[in-house]
Parts: sequence; structure tokens; C-alpha cells
Amino acid sequence: MRVLFIGQAAFGSDTLAALVEQGEEVVGVITGKGKGDAPDPVAVKAAELGLPVLTTSSLKTPEVADWIAARRPDLMCLAYVTWIVPQSLIDLAPLGGINYHPSLLPRHRGGSAMNWAILQGDQETGVTIHYIDAGIDTGDIILQEKVPIDPDDSVKTLYFQKLYPLGVKLIARAVALIREGKAPRIPQDEAQATYEPLITEEDLRLDWTRPAPELYRVVRAGDPAPGAVTRLRGEKLKIWAARPVEGPSPADQKPGTIVAVNPRGFVVQAGKGALQVERVQYPGTKKIPAPELATMLGLKPGEVLG
Repeated sequence: MRVLFIGQAAFGSDTLAALVEQGEEVVGVITGKGKGDAPDPVAVKAAELGLPVLTTSSLKTPEVADWIAARRPDLMCLAYVTWIVPQSLIDLAPLGGINYHPSLLPRHRGGSAMNWAILQGDQETGVTIHYIDAGIDTGDIILQEKVPIDPDDSVKTLYFQKLYPLGVKLIARAVALIREGKAPRIPQDEAQATYEPLITEEDLRLDWTRPAPELYRVVRAGDPAPGAVTRLRGEKLKIWAARPVEGPSPADQKPGTIVAVNPRGFVVQAGKGALQVERVQYPGTKKIPAPELATMLGLKPGEVLG
């Protein structure tokens, strides 16, 4: 079976390596441009493996279609792809194409599935390998496996510790099943489907009247991007790491008030409980420990965020 691989970033690179190690016949690799002057990790891996590679910024050009057609693929395999694949390209492979998605489809279709799963308080998510079609994450399911979302998981830990390694394994398994003629096609239940847009800072704005556990969920859903947002002294403050703690009892401070400054950062009153802020970003800084910002600005109890 001739496999045309489309992927980006470290996940794509590791998946490509897994397919080759499994003995799949990868006939070509398509990837995007890397960051800055560096090539994408997928391009680097393809070169190491001696595979033909095409670097592009769009799948909608005649050059891409001609390049794919010349390689006569039986199957397209997508791993960390931020483009929509035109149906005309899918049709170039008799077996179609498959894709990795970091949720339990049909729940959380869209490009920010992990963020929304945490933000909405899901206790589990997973990896789905599905056929691609003209919709967004709507194709028939081949494989699906669950993982728990632990109480302290951020998008970063959920992805790198759970969904990344599981995804590499399941893509390789799905390709083998298709090659062996054993892959199922399980239609998605549209009655259970949800779709969310790409998450933005506006979706992660901290409402200090909410209980501290809810605020903690917002912070976790924004790490490593785009970050939970509030305001301090009229400027945007991003909170990258925090944890819920006991607040003053009874809660006699206005929500959003800094009630303590300590060696870990500063504590902010919530609607119920408080949030210990530990890593932040303020205009003119990179991501820094919260105590560093507290010292830089001379933060004291009584200041109000939001």
C-alpha cells in the first residue's frame, strides 16, 4: 500500500518515523514551512529517511495536486495538519485519507479540542483516528481510545504526556489495519456531535466572581496557548500557571483583589476561595514567575485585578 504522508511539527515527525519503522511504503511527504529559517521537523525527518518531500503553505495549488498524483498513493495519512484537505486531493487516493484528532469524536470537533475539553470540565478525552471527508472532523471512525483528564492537567500536559504518544501509536495501527483490509468504518453519531471554534483570549478571560476551581480550569485550558487573561493596572496580564487555595474566611474581599503576596507569587480573591498565581506575562515581559512580577511592580495586598 502506497502511503502519502501529510504532517507538521514534532508529532508529524514522530508519526512519520513510526510508519517507516513499521514497514509502510511511504511514497511522499508534504509539510509546511518551519519556524523562522528552520525547516519543519517533518521535512528534516523525511530527509533523514530519504523520502521525497514537498514544502508548501497551501494544499490548494495545482503544484500540490500534480505532486500527489505523480506518486500514485493508495492512502493519505494526516498527522498534525492545520489545513483543510480539498476533496479533489482526497480523491487522488483510492483508499482516501485518515486523520488524527485529539478528542473523542464526535465530541469537540474543531481545532481547539483539547482546550475546550478542559474548559468545559470534561473528565476524559482521547484520540480518534478517522477517515477524512468534506466536513471538519466528521468522517467515519477507525480507532478511538480514551484517556483521563486529571484535575491538574493543562493542555500542555494532556497533549505531551497522553494524547501525543497515544496518537502516534494509533495512527500506525490504523494504517496497518487498512493495509490488511481489517479497518472498520464507524459512522459518527451526529446527535452527540459538538463543534467549537478555535479558542481565543476572549474565551479565557478570568471572571473573578467565579469559584477558584473554575478559574483554575480556565488557566489550565489556556496553557500553553493562548493564555488566561485578566487586567492589572489597566494592562493585560496573562496567567500561565496557578492553583486554587483557601481564601479569606469569610470572604470579605472584593473578587479580583490581591489578598496576599508570597514567595510563590500572589493570591487573588475569587467568588469562592482564591487563586494562587504562579506564572504570568505582562507587557514588556516574557513568561516569568509571578514573584518576579510582584517585585517588579511592587504588588501589595489590596490591588484589584480585572
